[in-house]
Amino acid sequence: MTRKICVITGTRAEYGLLRRVMQGIKSESALTLQVIATGSHLSPDFGLTYREIEQDGFRIDRKVEMLLNSDTPVGIAKSMGLGVIGFADALAELKPDLLVVLGDRFEIFAAVSTALVARIPVAHLHGGEVTEGAYDEAFRHSITKMSHLHFVAAEEYRRRVIQLGESPDRVFLVGGLGIDAISGLELMDRQALETALDFKFGSKNLLITFHPSTLEAEDATGQMAELLAVLGDLHETNLIFTLPNADTGGRALSQMVEDFVGRHPNARAYASLGQLRYLSCIAQVDGVLGNSSSGLLEVPAFKKGTINIGDRQRGRLQASSVINCQPNRTAIKAALQRLYSKDFQSSLSTVSNPYGQGGASEKIIEALKKSDFSGLTKKPFHNLEWSVFSDGTNESIS
Repeated sequence: MTRKICVITGTRAEYGLLRRVMQGIKSESALTLQVIATGSHLSPDFGLTYREIEQDGFRIDRKVEMLLNSDTPVGIAKSMGLGVIGFADALAELKPDLLVVLGDRFEIFAAVSTALVARIPVAHLHGGEVTEGAYDEAFRHSITKMSHLHFVAAEEYRRRVIQLGESPDRVFLVGGLGIDAISGLELMDRQALETALDFKFGSKNLLITFHPSTLEAEDATGQMAELLAVLGDLHETNLIFTLPNADTGGRALSQMVEDFVGRHPNARAYASLGQLRYLSCIAQVDGVLGNSSSGLLEVPAFKKGTINIGDRQRGRLQASSVINCQPNRTAIKAALQRLYSKDFQSSLSTVSNPYGQGGASEKIIEALKKSDFSGLTKKPFHNLEWSVFSDGTNESIS
């Protein structure tokens, strides 16, 4: 009897990381793949990206509509409520043996909360990471506590998941899924990419993705204004924007980008490039700007520089190809100067990605095949032994 593995995806970026895991589940005779699409996948404002899932040959078993036409805190909270209602029906109908989710977004938090009540075990990918500038940080660790199998990208993250009370034998160090996403695709060459994008690359090119830092969302428009002011002064540089995701304050930032593109013929904006075009763009540009996790997880594999702006990704492991800067025009200008400097460019050939060398998807599939799902929902809290010293410091001793 095959076991039903239900993968839930709510964003373009998350699906790009999950794609090879989904293919692996689908190809295993002992496993049956179920897919639930939700969140921005189903929104025209974000490119109706559920169609990319179907174009890749996957059947979407259920679509859970949850996004309201509002990205205010009230709107996001109400969207989460709608998500819980929709997931309750979808999971009751599909009756999966295990849920597979990735990351830290509010859509996934709603899904896993529902699975907890329904006593459906959860496998969580990319837990244990830190992003101090976003409320996703709290969602991620909460999802960890509601999950039963953990597939992490680095040793530091493995230790953090165990620190949260998860049993070490349920935490698997597999590496980052971004490397698998790259190695599994034949990227488009420059000419084919220009045709697909209806965009002409110049002598200099930059790829920009700037999301709201949700713990400081009121400052997001000011930060975007600083970034756009710098980009507007660049000469002989063509700009490719991917629009912000469905976070608090994201719509205002999207409108600012659209207005900027309308005034600058060297710039184009896309609601969604899709995985193939996005990764192909990284290979063709001089560097990536913004605050997307992709700049830390995937871009280093291309030996390209990342300018990581602000605090949204603060706390994540970083390669030496990442240039951190504050979200003001002086700091962003200085970061761009460093990006194009001979010393920095020459250093890129020796960049090592802290998220591994690939193979995470295969390791996840192998662990799922071997795992017994029947006893997962009852899990012990794994206590660490601590030695507390007189100066107030402490140290784990097990």
